[in-house]
Parts: sequence; C-alpha cells; structure tokens
Amino acid sequence: MTAIIFSDYRLICGFMDDCKADINLLKCGSIRPGEKDAHSQGEVVACLEKGLVKEAEETDPRIQVSDQCKKAILRVAELSSDDFHLDRHLYFACRDDRERFCENTQAGEGRVYKCLFNHKFEESMSEKCRDALTTRQKLIAQDYKVSYSLAKSCKSDLKKYRCNVENLPRSREARLSYLLMCLESAVHRGRQVSSECQGEMLDYRRMLMEDFSLSPEIILSCRGEIEHHCSGLHRKGRTLHCLMKVVRGEKGNVGPNCQQALQTLIQETDPGADYRIDRALNEACESVIQTACKHIRSGDPMILSCLMEHLYTEKMVEDCEHRLLELQYFISRDWKLDTVLYRKCQGDASRLCHTHGWNETSELMPPGAVFSCLYRHAYRTEEQGRRLSRECRAEVQRILHQRAMDVKLDPALQDKCMIDLGKWCSEKTETGQELECLQDHLDDLVSDCRDIVGNLTELESEDIQIEALLMRACEPIIQTFCHEVADNQIDSGDLMECLIQNKHQKEMNEKCAIGVTHFQLVQMKDFRFSYKFKMACKEDVLKLCPNIKKKVDVVICLSTTVRNDTLQDAKEHRVSLKCRKQLRVEELEMTEDIRLEPELYEACKSDIKNYCQNVPYGNAQIIECLKEIKKQLSTRCHQKVFKLQETEMMDPELDYTLMRVCKQMIKRFCPEADSKNMLQCLKQNKNSEVMDPKCKQMITKRQITQNTDYRLNPVLRKACKADIPKFCQNILNRAKDDTELEGQVISCLKLKYADQRLSPDCEDQIRVIIQESALDYRLDPQLQMHCSDEISSLCAEEAAAQEQTGQVEECLKVNLLKIKTEMCKKEVLNMLKESKADIFVDPVLHTACALDIKHHCAAIPPGRGRQMSCLMEALEDKRVRLQPECKKRLNDRIEMWSYAAKVAPAEGFSDLAMQVMTSPSKNYILSVITVGICVLFLIGLMCGRITKRVTRELKDR
Repeated sequence: MTAIIFSDYRLICGFMDDCKADINLLKCGSIRPGEKDAHSQGEVVACLEKGLVKEAEETDPRIQVSDQCKKAILRVAELSSDDFHLDRHLYFACRDDRERFCENTQAGEGRVYKCLFNHKFEESMSEKCRDALTTRQKLIAQDYKVSYSLAKSCKSDLKKYRCNVENLPRSREARLSYLLMCLESAVHRGRQVSSECQGEMLDYRRMLMEDFSLSPEIILSCRGEIEHHCSGLHRKGRTLHCLMKVVRGEKGNVGPNCQQALQTLIQETDPGADYRIDRALNEACESVIQTACKHIRSGDPMILSCLMEHLYTEKMVEDCEHRLLELQYFISRDWKLDTVLYRKCQGDASRLCHTHGWNETSELMPPGAVFSCLYRHAYRTEEQGRRLSRECRAEVQRILHQRAMDVKLDPALQDKCMIDLGKWCSEKTETGQELECLQDHLDDLVSDCRDIVGNLTELESEDIQIEALLMRACEPIIQTFCHEVADNQIDSGDLMECLIQNKHQKEMNEKCAIGVTHFQLVQMKDFRFSYKFKMACKEDVLKLCPNIKKKVDVVICLSTTVRNDTLQDAKEHRVSLKCRKQLRVEELEMTEDIRLEPELYEACKSDIKNYCQNVPYGNAQIIECLKEIKKQLSTRCHQKVFKLQETEMMDPELDYTLMRVCKQMIKRFCPEADSKNMLQCLKQNKNSEVMDPKCKQMITKRQITQNTDYRLNPVLRKACKADIPKFCQNILNRAKDDTELEGQVISCLKLKYADQRLSPDCEDQIRVIIQESALDYRLDPQLQMHCSDEISSLCAEEAAAQEQTGQVEECLKVNLLKIKTEMCKKEVLNMLKESKADIFVDPVLHTACALDIKHHCAAIPPGRGRQMSCLMEALEDKRVRLQPECKKRLNDRIEMWSYAAKVAPAEGFSDLAMQVMTSPSKNYILSVITVGICVLFLIGLMCGRITKRVTRELKDR
C-alpha cells in the first residue's frame, strides 16, 4: 500500500493542496507530456525537490517554493527515508546501480540509500542515479530526518543535549549543519555521544566534504571562483580543495563571502577531529600515514599533527603536502578546529580569554583571536601572573611550530603583511623563505606588519624550536652537542645559544649553519630579539641606553659604560652583574661574522667585494682577510679595522680567530689568565717546545700588528705613558687618529733604550720588543718598510725560512757596507746600537756566548750593557779563553760598532766629542778649533768692547 501511495503524489494526504501552486509555478505538472507512464507522477515530487534545493542555491526570486509546500516535500522525503523503493524517481534512476553496487544490501532502514551514497563517485555510477542521489543528499542537508539512519541513531542524543528541532526558529527545517555542530560541541566538551550516532555523524561530515554542491552557501558564495578556477573538479572533495587553494592565494583572489562559506563548512564537518572526513586528504596522504604515522590509531586527531611534523621531509609526497596545507589554512583560523588544542586548552581559554562554547562565537573574542590570546599567556613568567597549564602550553607550542612552516598558516601575519609579502618577497617561494624575507626587510615593512613580525621573532628568540624547519636541519648538531638543553621544557634562548657556540663544529651542516647565522643577523635589528640578553639587561637598557633599539647599538652603549667604569675604578658598576655576563656572551658572538657588526660591514662592503670576494663570512675569515690587506683598504674601512684591532688588543678574548686557533694552547698555558692578559700570556709561552705551530703563527701575526702602532699594545702604552710624550712628541704631532704610525713611536723608544734614558717599566717593555724583533724582522715595521729591497736582494734565503731566528737581521748587519739606501742603513745602525746596550737583544751573539756569560759574567746583572762590557773585558784579557764562536762573533761586532761609530750621525755633544776623539784626523780638527778660538780672542782685543760706555754715576745707581 505504501508503495502505491508514493507512486502518485496525488494520493499523498494534503500534498496536492499544499503544493498545487508550486507545481504550476515550477512547471512540474507534465514532465513528459507525450508519455503517460504509470510511474510518471513520481517525477512531480522529484521536480519539486529539485526546485526546493535550487531555491537555496539561487538568488532568483522566480524560483521560490512556499513554506507549506517545503514542509510537504520534506515530509514526503522523511517518510521515504526508510526504503529507497518509496522514492519513485530515485528508485527508477538507480535500479541498475543498486544491482551493481548494493546487490547484497537489504532494503529498509535507509541501508540502500547509504550504500549508494558511498558509491556515488564511482566511475561506473550512472549520471542519472548520481543526480538523484545528490538531490536526496541536499534534502538531508536541509532536514536531517530525511536520513533515516541518522535520525534514528541520534534521536536520544539530540534530546539529551537539547539539539532537537524545538530549539530552532524553523522547527521543520532541522538543518544537518546545526545537528552536526550541536552534537560536535557536546563531544568536544567531553560529553558522551553514542557510538552509533558518532558513526552516522562521521558519514555525513564526510559526505559534505566530498561534494561541495551539498552546501548551498558554497554554491551561492563561490560560484564565480568555481567557474574560473575549479570547473570540472566535482568528485571526491576536489572542488572544495581547489577552492581552498584559491583562498590560500595560490590560484588568484577570492571574495570574503566565499572564504567565510568555506570556513563555516570546515567547522560543520570538523575534519581536524578525524582526517578521514576529508576524502581528498585521506587518499592523497594514505602512503605517508602508512609509513610516517603508522604508530597512531586510524582516525586519531593527532594524525594531522603527525603529517605536519613530516611536512617538507623525504616521507612527504607532493599531493599530500598540498591537500594538508589547504586544510590547515582553515584550521589555523579557528582554534576550535584543532581538536587536541581545544581539548587541552578550553579551560585556559575560558579563564584567560573569556571564550564561550565550541559552536558559539563572540565579537569581542573572534575565533582567530583566541589563539593569539593563548600564546601571549604561554610565554609569561611567574612574576607576570596568569599562565597556561602545562598541557595547554605544549599544544600552543605545537601549533606555533606548525605555523612557522608556512606564513599562510599564521592568519594575523598573512593579513597584516600581504602587501609587504608581495612587495619584498614575491620571488621567495621556497619553504620558510617568506618569513626570513620579512625579517630581512623588517625596517622597510609597514607598521602593523613590522609589529607582528617583530613579536614573532621575539617569540622565536625565547623558543627557537618554534622554527621547526631550522630545528629539523639542526637535528644532528642538537643531538650531539645540545641534547641536554633541547630536552628542557622551557627553552629561554639556551638552545639557540648552544647552536651558535657550536656553529663551526665539523658535524654542522650547511642548512643549519645558514639558518643560525640568519637568526643572528635578524637579532641585530632589535635587542628584544635576543631573549637572554633582553631579560638580563632590560632594566640597564632603560636606565643607561634609553631610546636605543638596535642590538649592536645597545651592546656598544653598555660595553662603553662597563669599560669607563673599569678604567675609572668606579666603586660600583652601573651595569648589573647579570647584564655584564650576558653582554660578554653577546660581544663574543658578534666577533664571529663581520655581518654581525653592521658599522664595520657597511664601511668595508666595497673592500670585501674587491679583495675578499671568495672568502666565507663565518669564523671571522672576512675580518682576518681585511686585517691582512689593511694597507690597501679604503680610508673609512681602514679606520674601522684599526678601531676593531685596538679593541681586540685591549681585550684579546674578542679576537675570534686568535681564540679559535689557540684554544688548546690557552687551556694548556693560560687556564687562569684574565681575558685581558690572554695575548700577553700566549706571547710569553710562544717559544715553548709544545706550542702549536698554528697558534704560534697567529701570535706572531698579532705581534706584528701590535708593533705597527703603540696604541695597539696596551701594556706598552701603559708602561711608557710618560716616556712617549717626553721623547716622541714630534711623532705624535704628526699622527692621525685611526691610522697606524708604522712603528715610529716604538723605534723612537728603542733609541732612547740604547741611550739608557727610559723609565724602568718602559725599558722592560721595550727590551722585550727589541728581543722579539731581533729574532723576527717582521716585528720591526720600520726595518721592514725601509729595507724591503735589501732584504729581497741580499737576504732572500734567510727571509724565506719558515722559522725566523734572527737570520735576516744578522744578514743585514754582515752586509752593512753593501747597503746603499740611507734609511735602511740607519735602521741597521740602530740595531747595532741597541745590541751594544744589551746582549739579550742580539740573539745570534747571545746564543754564541751563552756559556761564556755563564762562566765569566754570571755575577753581573743583565741590562745597561753590563754583560756586554764583561765579555769585552774577557776578550781583551789574554788569561781568559772564550769559546771560538763567541770570540769570532765579538770581533765581528767590534768591527761593526767601529764602522757604525764612523758613519752614524752624532745625536748630541757627547757623541760629537767621541767622534772627534776617535777620528784619525783628531789633531787637525783640534788645531782648527784652537786657531778659531784664538782668532776670536784677538778680534775682541783689537776692536774693543761692543757695548756702549756709561758714566760711573749711572753704574752706581
């Protein structure tokens, strides 16, 4: 009887009366006029059903079904929901398909409908049946009771959680979306919903995700986007994912209504709770899930997180990557759509962010703003008050890690920085490049974008693990060197500090090193981007360096304050102890790469391009390159490099290359030495047998630098602060700031050392310099500058020796008569004069006579020529037998001194008298002087007085 009644709409009680006008309006009365089939009247109901669903999808006022007829149509659909035979149109359209796909499915309780729905997108499904099934699904979307199984399974739960139709203003149109969201809200609140009902909900959520046409809001709002970008993609959720791709900005622009419709659909279907709801994602990611996420139960919400963790890895396939990011774009814009986040944080969100139920929204706290509120509280200190629970904080960190992989997953960032992304970063399409690009152009960004990028960078400085891609690249180095820090739940900047310290380990890979260096460069833009520095020094910065933003300027400001307090022996340092400690860390980090010192880098950019183009930036290699070619640098760069060297010599720990090359030797020889005396300690141990050759070479380099200018030798400068202006003022008058004096002041002091006129402290320092330069000619800038040609022509073999032991100086002394250049001759004569003052500054003679000094002059203290005089007396004493080599060297020196005395210009009256007395023509010279004096006397005697005579009275007054 039921089948007969449903075969003709006129037999259904009240249907004809309720829908007569609509049948005529929609022309449903004579579907096929030439064909009077016994079943043709089922087409009228089908026509009205199509009119009903079309009304929801069109804005055409001509297509309107009256409320009475709507109720009648949906009532008929409800009554036919038990057995598909009762839907005459669908039955005749799907008879063959039922036999093909659902042959073993027993009719009743909506089972055949469900079976056909599951096969709707099969290739062999007839188009006629597919259309009929789609119409049926659209009716279910308007009234969940059109699905027998759903209405039956969820009846008690709907009543229990007050989701029944009586709560709706339109009581008969119980929309599927409302039912789903109401019951999902109960599930998310931890309420018990029957497994049968949850199973039915899952099926219909999957159904909505599979076919966009079941959502009239999508058709209404996204028609243009579908036609332009997604035509032909109607199966298995591909149209929805195509629209998601458009919304992400990968295929063009999209209207706000369309985006909102998609966001609403994602909330209704809630694929974040079970990835299987999104069939397109499920199929694309099946292989990844089977390999990378097989340890997680199928359907678990953590599957999506697992997929995100493997984004951009070898296990991820391209199609899955696209589908995943398209879905995550929408999930990231409503915190409730991340099931695990909502479950762990709903209490915190209600307490701190004043949120409401799962399916309730507030204008004061829209869904996108809730996560921002949560992460602000996630990184609060205990002193700042209300913090997140540990579970919620972990989830917030997980989301931040995921968002760092793609700027489009951060709604606020994409919204505020859309213009800047297009302006500065349009070519940066690789993974993670967009955020790096925004950080690089931080100063160029518009205010809103700059603020949000700054806040994100500040957050990264506290917890660098947010930078998931960087962490992935640095995994080997973290496991080897930083695992203890990485295991801490609270990072506080320790992990990045560890990575920076180990940046040049052999285990470090290129990607990690580049990422760490980039973060260091970004940190230079604002001191807030260095979390540990900010926390240690924020009070000091406010007090001592207000209105300074850039980190490098803050470091300079605080360092200058610390240095001034130290030099002035201040009773109490203005910079706090904890800040001084962290400041030291920052100073040391900055020395590793010239780009971390912006002023120096800007001043030397052209020089780097010209002279150090192929030199890597790391390990201070560019800085070392510039030091080695200092004479060729532009004036501005030269001045900056000189200033840098002056700072490094005052505090050798800031000399990155020296500290790196001599690391082991410092541990061996100077474990307890103060950082400021580190170079002095190394110099004292330079000639030790166990000294590392590379370290020894580096110490020599620094000594050569020091000897170019007394200002680069703090110990000498302090010891000779009274002697330098006293004896070398004429050189200081000609000196320019930030430019080397090429050893002129030190040469001046050497001459005074030979004359024994220096203060004791200064004499000690000059003696050391003379001793060292006597062993290595490169330590004497004046000698090297004036005698470069002579060294090349007369002493090339000695100069080429790997180990310098005074051979070049001895060669120049031996070849003194061959030297034609006056300035070079003068330098060699000065060397001879210095050696006469102290045997220790003549290494060749000292080595030859070491035994004789021990035997004959042991009781005589060194210095002021005393031991040299002792040896000379021993040489003249025929009773004393000196070593043959010592005797030969002494005789050579006497000849050299004799020649030097002849050719050296007299520097005072004593020198002049000595030269006259030792001259072969002394009698002639003395006779001329005597005659001159006598002539002067006779002239005075003959010519009288020159002054005017005066009277006695005037004299006596």
